[in-house]
Amino acid sequence: MEHRSNLTERRKERGLTHEQVAEKSGITRAYYTNIEAGRKDPSMGVAKKIADAL
Repeated sequence: MEHRSNLTERRKERGLTHEQVAEKSGITRAYYTNIEAGRKDPSMGVAKKIADAL
């Protein structure tokens, strides 16, 4: 669960919206929101894209 709060923290530190992170990661906003909320687990490839976006 800690990694999810890290996502929120990093995103907010950079002043990014869910939409902006999702766009940079090549995923939908809804999917990113679900990942950040803990409702979905990303694949390793998607996790890497999110990390790169943040």
